[in-house]
Amino acid sequence: MAALQQTTVDSLKRAEAQLSARWLADLEASGAMRNLKGDDVKQQTGEFLDLLMVALERGAPQGITAAEWDETRLFLEKLSHQRALAGQDSQQTAHFIFALKGPLFAVLQEAFAGQPQALAEQTWEISQLLDLLAMHTIRIYQKSREGVIKRQQEELLELSTPVVKLWDGVLALPMIGTLDSQRTQVVMESLLQRIVDTGSEIAIIDITGVPTVDTLVAQHLLKTVTAIRLMGADCIISGVRPQIAQTIVHLGLDLQGVVTKANLADALALALRRLGLTVTKAV
Repeated sequence: MAALQQTTVDSLKRAEAQLSARWLADLEASGAMRNLKGDDVKQQTGEFLDLLMVALERGAPQGITAAEWDETRLFLEKLSHQRALAGQDSQQTAHFIFALKGPLFAVLQEAFAGQPQALAEQTWEISQLLDLLAMHTIRIYQKSREGVIKRQQEELLELSTPVVKLWDGVLALPMIGTLDSQRTQVVMESLLQRIVDTGSEIAIIDITGVPTVDTLVAQHLLKTVTAIRLMGADCIISGVRPQIAQTIVHLGLDLQGVVTKANLADALALALRRLGLTVTKAV
């Protein structure tokens, strides 16, 4: 693979201001600046060109893993992370680099006019270099987006398992949606911590919003009940609809020792009786 000629580096350096203007124009025309501040993009293009020129003047090898490319890679990593957090898509992020190809190729055509072989070689080298930088940008963007999605999933899990204090000594955990191992773990941690914090004696797990109960879901529920009992509290499962009851019987699931109620109101009434409390209408 041929290296970049000094003529290429010098030509790009002299045309840096021209490159920046054309690059910005191409970014705007392609829609890559959508939802971004023009001044921010202008600063980013100028900073990237400065870093690119410094690396090329140092004779940095084409492989962007070399130390000469450290500052350039770091800049692209910050840029990708910022755009991922801002909700920009991967195409917009990658086009930040790809849009530079046109202006660079135009400069090379002027620098190597009448030298078709040299022009082809240098154009190919610049194209490969920008492709590598763009791919690095995409990789960091994807990692950042995966991090954002994972954090959002964790936050949604916490929001979907609220522990409610129904009465002094009585907690309720209304569950909505499908139970899986990860969610069960969050449920146990949240509920057990609230039992410790409040000193509650009874915890009600309401599964009215759980669409189906199979062997796996039942196992998750039993694990949660066991953990609650180990904390010295009692557990009641409410929201056992007729369909769920039939499914449990059909599957032959063993829920012996687990108190179940048809709805949350019945479960609360039972919890109050266990605490020696009664609720009466005011006269």
